[in-house]
Amino acid sequence: MLTRIISSLVGIVIGVTVIWFADTAVLPAAVALLTMLGVFELYRAAGCLENKIMTALAMVFSGAYPFITVYGSSRINTLVTTAAVMGMFASYMPYHKKISYEKHAFGVLVPLLLSMSMSSICRLNALTERHGGVLILLTLCGAWIADTAAYFTGTFLGKHKLCPEISPKKTVEGFIGGVVFDGLFFILFNFIYVSFFAKDCGVNYISSFFLGMICAALGTVGDLTASLIKRQCGIKDYGKIMPGHGGFMDRFDSVLFVAPFMYAYLSVINMYI
Repeated sequence: MLTRIISSLVGIVIGVTVIWFADTAVLPAAVALLTMLGVFELYRAAGCLENKIMTALAMVFSGAYPFITVYGSSRINTLVTTAAVMGMFASYMPYHKKISYEKHAFGVLVPLLLSMSMSSICRLNALTERHGGVLILLTLCGAWIADTAAYFTGTFLGKHKLCPEISPKKTVEGFIGGVVFDGLFFILFNFIYVSFFAKDCGVNYISSFFLGMICAALGTVGDLTASLIKRQCGIKDYGKIMPGHGGFMDRFDSVLFVAPFMYAYLSVINMYI
């Protein structure tokens, strides 16, 4: 537990630093690094690393996509994405005897999913000049706070298994606790922000509550999806980069679902009015 806490504190310090410099190249660089790490972990788990051409293309694309999102245009984005997909798809020819088409299809999908999802964090920052960093922080909390609340609720109150074949430790009570607590956290977070840091802004607390609950539910789906892949690949953790937590996918699986949703929602509805 101590190792897990220390690892979390180190991660928080790094995360806050990145958010503080969100308007510089630090943010897309951090997103690029995390995305590449996630792609590598999933490739290793699924046995896709044998296709060295696809692996190289996936890494280059994953590293470049956040920068294209921030500094490029939609035309460049479309061009680079199309070229990357075609290249990764064509790379199957010299490796068709070593890797199945199912694994190859998985290998093409992974960098697209992770790059587009993680780059939503960069897009969140660009939604507003004033609140970008706050929206990123709220999004990350929306994914992780629910997981922590679900863990403790499930530990003390859990009786009914949620998905025993995928994640034996998750309970229905824990899920409900995480969803409700996340909604309450969104209210508290926004209350503190508009009361002390953005006094000229207002916020709809009812919408905040339901937004937090949706993020918690989506985060759980992301967590379960990543757990299902781990089980089918026969591994316990995706990596060891975060002692006590595992790899990138073990910690960011929920973020992959929450970040795109938050960007889509906040693109339509302004959080702070």
